[in-house]
Amino acid sequence: MGKLVEVLLVLALFSGSPWIVWSNTLCQQTNLEEVRPHSVSITEFGAVGDGVTLNTKAFQNAIFYLNSFADKGGAKLFVPAGRWLTGSFDLISHLTLWLDKDAVILGSTNFEDWPVVDPLPSYGRGRELPGGRHRSLIYGRNLTDVIITGNNGIIDGQGSIWWSRFRNKTLDYTRPHLVELMNSTGVLISNLTFLNSPFWTIHPVYCSQVTVQNVAIVAPLDSPNTDGIDPDSSDNVCIEDCYISTGDDLIAIKSGWDEYGIAYGRPSTNIIIHRLVGRSQTSAGIAIGSEMSGGVSEVHAEDIHFYDTYSAIRIKTSPGRGGYVRNIYVSNMTLANVDIAIRFTGLYGDHPDDAYDPNALPVIEKITIKDVVGEKIKTAGLIEGIKGDNFVNICLSNITLNVSSNYPWNCSYIKGYSDLVLPEACEPLKERIFPEHCSDCYNLSNHLQSSNSQHRGAWFMSW
Repeated sequence: MGKLVEVLLVLALFSGSPWIVWSNTLCQQTNLEEVRPHSVSITEFGAVGDGVTLNTKAFQNAIFYLNSFADKGGAKLFVPAGRWLTGSFDLISHLTLWLDKDAVILGSTNFEDWPVVDPLPSYGRGRELPGGRHRSLIYGRNLTDVIITGNNGIIDGQGSIWWSRFRNKTLDYTRPHLVELMNSTGVLISNLTFLNSPFWTIHPVYCSQVTVQNVAIVAPLDSPNTDGIDPDSSDNVCIEDCYISTGDDLIAIKSGWDEYGIAYGRPSTNIIIHRLVGRSQTSAGIAIGSEMSGGVSEVHAEDIHFYDTYSAIRIKTSPGRGGYVRNIYVSNMTLANVDIAIRFTGLYGDHPDDAYDPNALPVIEKITIKDVVGEKIKTAGLIEGIKGDNFVNICLSNITLNVSSNYPWNCSYIKGYSDLVLPEACEPLKERIFPEHCSDCYNLSNHLQSSNSQHRGAWFMSW
């Protein structure tokens, strides 16, 4: 319970902010005070909030009823205080799923309440096993205007049964996510706590105009693959004011797996991450990949604090992935007790089958990391490209790390620039950044002014 109290305190810090919507290339704060013209409570459909009664039919029937209002301004499904046990259910367009204070949606511990669906076309099979995958607890596809929000309610996947099956190698299909929306536009997820996902927690895939704001995501630090937020082949995504503490990557940006991701060809692009706090003892704060075969570009992450974390920024790829990672910008980051601050690897991950092309090499270029301070860092950077496929235009600026290792940097098959980096960057990055390099270093056109600036975001260090 102590950790939940910590999470709710963090969420309370962020509460009170207006919701945001996507506008051009910026996350803009906008009041969304309009109320859905139609509203019902889940109790009107026979739901019982005792934590024991299965309410899947009640959720399904309520949403089926509310679908009749989709062309009349939409509707809200109100979930009051209580513990509402349910299996997987579908959302609809023009719907607000609202969890009131002390409302908890609980994922069923009966595997049969999580149906099996087809694999994603950009993956070609389930991520863990060949064949299909279990459907997420809250699921939707081909939707427009979907809001999942409330007054700090909780969605708890009760994932321990799935983690046990994973560890015991008794899974029949890939584990379910907690929330997955596919091929959807205009998604807002806000003001909630997400606990104990069986697999990845929030997974927008093939989506546009997605906002995740003011959420806390928590799972045990040793829970397998419980990623926080995984935008996957999605664009115009805004993630703001979140606290995440899980057993895997806090945020992992993806775009499909090997030949299936290459063929599907939908990148993840225009992704903004602001004011993120979190920890992952086994993985990364912000990761790209390893499934990035459709490409990842135009990612901006600012005002970040990671603590008790394996790596802060991580790029994961391998021969066979193809695709690209380019135009990535991370700034104003504070770190505390982190094993490896910057970790890039070109030899990571498995393959869906033997049909992948080992000559499909990823392009990794124009990665800028600037304005970073860190205490209790073991290694500043472990940055390894691919022989014959260098990672290029890696630019580091205004970085100060208190490092315990006698070998703070280990770099191979990369090329780039650095300036005002302590401890001094590795040999392939030692060339100074001058104005003529600004076109090589993504988003560093104001480098000469910014390199002398104070680090912002220092308030995060108090967490």
